[in-house]
Parts: sequence; structure tokens; C-alpha cells
Amino acid sequence: MTSSRVDLDSEQMGRDLVTLVLTVVELLRQLMERQALRRIDQGDLTDEQTDEIGTTLMMLDQRMTELCEQHGVRPEDLNLDLGPLGSLLPRD
Repeated sequence: MTSSRVDLDSEQMGRDLVTLVLTVVELLRQLMERQALRRIDQGDLTDEQTDEIGTTLMMLDQRMTELCEQHGVRPEDLNLDLGPLGSLLPRD
């Protein structure tokens, strides 16, 4: 009886996990941004709320960039290919 062993590279697994987590965070960030833009376009927000949302979204974008750099992940690595469905994240 032969045993099948999967050779796991723990460093690569860690990097893949970080990439997956950052992908989910980026997807949520983009969804929040779209929702905020819809609310702004509808006129549902005060000028102060609009400024606050803009500042928050800029800070989130900056933090995502920092996290990607810190973990050696390129922004394009976050856009998973879903085969016939296309890519997970819209291309800017």
C-alpha cells in the first residue's frame, strides 16, 4: 500500500491565505465604495457625510495598498479568475 503525501509549502500556504483575505477585504471595500457613490448620487447624504465617506474610503484604499506591499501581494493578484464568469473584481 502506497501512501499519498501532499507536499505543503507552509510559506506559500500563508501567502495564499493572506492573498485570499485581502481579496475578500478588497471586494468588500469596492462594494462599500459603490454603495456610497449611489447614496451620494441620490442626494441622501449631507455635505459633511459625503466628506466623511470620501475620507474613509481614501484611508481604506491607502491601508489596502500598505497591506499588499507589506505582504508582497500585487493588487492584480487580488482579482481572481472565475473562469466563464470573468474576474471577481471589476477592472478599473
